[in-house]
Amino acid sequence: MGRDNSPKVRQKADLARKRDRSRKSRDRILIVSEGTKTEPNYLNEICHEYRIPTANVVVQPGKDGTGPLQVVRYAQRLFTEGDHHCGIFKKAFEWVYAVFDRDEHASYEEALRLAEGLDCSLRNDLNKKVRFLAIASVPCFELWLLLHFENVQAPVSRNEVSVRLKRYLPKYEKGSKAIYKETKAKLPEAILRAERLKKKAERGPQGEGPFTTLHELVDQLTTMGKSQI
Repeated sequence: MGRDNSPKVRQKADLARKRDRSRKSRDRILIVSEGTKTEPNYLNEICHEYRIPTANVVVQPGKDGTGPLQVVRYAQRLFTEGDHHCGIFKKAFEWVYAVFDRDEHASYEEALRLAEGLDCSLRNDLNKKVRFLAIASVPCFELWLLLHFENVQAPVSRNEVSVRLKRYLPKYEKGSKAIYKETKAKLPEAILRAERLKKKAERGPQGEGPFTTLHELVDQLTTMGKSQI
């Protein structure tokens, strides 16, 4: 039987090839987190939800300490040198994120400066400039979760964030799982509130917050996931 070369068949084949090229060219992301359970669980859950392969997104807890500067330096070293024990190849990413809290860490501001200096100054295995970004939260990661339920504006302590968050997620603890599933319905509200806090911080001294840029990372992951569905 002859090969079907009708316009509809050709169009379908062209579309399949475009999708294949899009998948192969999708950016590779390395995420290094201060937390060893909570943040990795949450971010990996998003990747699982949208079936983002580990070839595109790697979430790695920090190994050199929990201080912001230690997290940024570890992210830099992991990108530059790789880690064969973790299956991470050197310079194999287009994006590097260092995720950490402010809390009472003395190295917070220095970590932000280092990340800013590394942004677009590193090159990957394709000789492309790499985006290197700090994903910071003031006072802590749980603020991002609380923003799904409340429009937080005033400075707030870690303890207060935890107390208020438990009003909406009574079973939440450090290292909890399925948190994205419990909060994703309110994700648009959280993103909008986080964007407003960022703009507020950009207009003047960040001070004691509240502040987070987790919405930028979450938005990138969910957008990446939707693009392959």
